[in-house]
Amino acid sequence: MACSAPPLTAINAFLVTARCLNLTHAARELCLTQSAVSRKIATLENWLGFALFQRHARGLRLTERGAALLPELQQSYQQLLAVTERARQPSQTLRLKAPSCIMRWLLPRLIAFEQRYPATHVALTTTQEHLSQLEEFDAAIVYGLPPPDALRLFDERLTPVLAAGMAIPQRIEEMSALTFLHPTPDRRDWQHWLQQQRIELAMQRNQHFATMDLAISAAIQGFGITVADITLIENDLLAQRLVTPFPGSVATGAAYSLLQRQDKRAPPLLAELVSWLSRA
Repeated sequence: MACSAPPLTAINAFLVTARCLNLTHAARELCLTQSAVSRKIATLENWLGFALFQRHARGLRLTERGAALLPELQQSYQQLLAVTERARQPSQTLRLKAPSCIMRWLLPRLIAFEQRYPATHVALTTTQEHLSQLEEFDAAIVYGLPPPDALRLFDERLTPVLAAGMAIPQRIEEMSALTFLHPTPDRRDWQHWLQQQRIELAMQRNQHFATMDLAISAAIQGFGITVADITLIENDLLAQRLVTPFPGSVATGAAYSLLQRQDKRAPPLLAELVSWLSRA
């Protein structure tokens, strides 16, 4: 047997002829002459080292070895066509802008989206500006009061969290002995939560961060206790990287929302990305 690659055009001729079992019909479908189809089949038979058809006056019949080869060859050839067709399709980039504080929620969903649509790449740009608009992006996640034309992803709800290995306070007053991690340079998130509990608490030791994600990461490392959005820390709670010492959460009135481009420049898979994020 020859060591060269199998002749692909001959394989296609064999598959068409095996379906038709008639050289005239196969030649018409392949836009070739009957003799050209016969030569291609003969080329494949020479490459394989055995006959594929038995020729009769009324047409063709697959040999035993030809019939055994046909199903796997059909499947492999269809896979080859699918692979090459996907390769011919141009890759598509979706430009997404999002606040860095939402990365814990967003990144797993973007990874899953690109696995579902491998020809699509989501070009992510992070920002600390919560109210930035679309600008040159196809979609943007914004934080705060949802704009009128935005799709609400989830409402912000805050709860205290700390690393599972730390001593868990049993009463709110016991938190005074811990270091308070603040998701922003001011103390508004902690103050909002404490106001809802109708408790004034002395914060003797404090660390301030630029984003909630940084404060959450510090809490996981055992640096102190932070107040965090319950949706953003969902995976951390499931993995027991964080625990919530007190039940319930407090709504702040803010939300994470999604803006999308509505004009003719919107890429084809933008709707799929929006749907993916809104249901995740």
